[in-house]
Amino acid sequence: MRLTPFAHALALALCCVGARAQTVVTIGYAGALTGAQAHFGKDSERGIRLAMDEINASHPVIAGKPVKFELDAQDDGADPRQATTVAQRFADNRVSAVIGHQNSGTSIAVARIYAQQHIAELTPSATNPEFTRLGFDTTFRMLANDDFLGEALSRFVSGSLQAKRVAIIDDRTAYGQGIAEVFAKQVQASGATIVAREYSSDKAFDFAVVLTRVKRADPQVIFFGGMDAQGAPMLKQMRQYAIKAPLVGGDGLCTAEMSKLAGAALDGNLYCADGGRSLSKMPGGPAFAAKFRKVYGEPVQLYAPYAYDAMMAIYRAAALAGSTEAPNIAAALHRVTFQGVTGQVSFDAHGDLRAPAATISTYHGEKKMALTEVLK
Repeated sequence: MRLTPFAHALALALCCVGARAQTVVTIGYAGALTGAQAHFGKDSERGIRLAMDEINASHPVIAGKPVKFELDAQDDGADPRQATTVAQRFADNRVSAVIGHQNSGTSIAVARIYAQQHIAELTPSATNPEFTRLGFDTTFRMLANDDFLGEALSRFVSGSLQAKRVAIIDDRTAYGQGIAEVFAKQVQASGATIVAREYSSDKAFDFAVVLTRVKRADPQVIFFGGMDAQGAPMLKQMRQYAIKAPLVGGDGLCTAEMSKLAGAALDGNLYCADGGRSLSKMPGGPAFAAKFRKVYGEPVQLYAPYAYDAMMAIYRAAALAGSTEAPNIAAALHRVTFQGVTGQVSFDAHGDLRAPAATISTYHGEKKMALTEVLK
């Protein structure tokens, strides 16, 4: 049957539309989007969206087909049980990769679910070493782990602070307990004595009992394994109890939110370690910070640059594999290498960075100031 000129033109138009049709590639993101840690979760989500917008604006083509990346952002509440529900949703929906989870406890809890479906799980923030030592080839970490951070902090405490008497408190989470145990082992090896070992929770805000016991031990430094939502009130209460020892901790305390929460108590009283270079020293840090503030009207909290690089790593893996299928992306991530905003991104056999970094910082007034950088 011969087509009329109109029908012929319509058929050609439909053919061209079909040829230009984009394949939608869904990337999952899981973090705490509500609750006390929501500022971390939203920070990472924003970093991912910046990367995704840039990638989509470049009209990406993979294996000869135009693609468009979309984000499925889910709230795991920093709760391993809720995280399991989110992970199962991503697995059922066959997302191409997952950025997250935010916390060590949630990341570890769901790793097997993703591994069984051959879906890559790239955390921009979870630092417990166990995450990448579970025996799965789908786990990847975008920043230094607690072994590296704990060693950097122990050397700083023993060397720069010359502390010999150390108290340790942790919040009993996979992150807090993990980094506290690493720090305890390494600071003792440096010659310090642990004069008090106390525990709290990631829901606590009153530390009167713990700090009363710690004060009796007369430490020169108090290490806290936990997040800023607990670290800030702890620091305020340390001042109320006339405890002169500074507070020391990992990346969970090294945030922009810490200055808001702790206020004047922060000035010169906190030393913390980021699992990477300071934002100003990252290869793409200053430009990223400016772009982030322009788009969102707020400063980077902490993890946004790592989340941005996680999305870029996924895109590069898809291009390298010539596929948007999850198993192919997961396999290609082991071969990805590029200069990201945060530094050189490439992964060892476990999925950890080959060249991690750490930065020890303090706060003058409410401004975060980098003191020393530690490179592998």
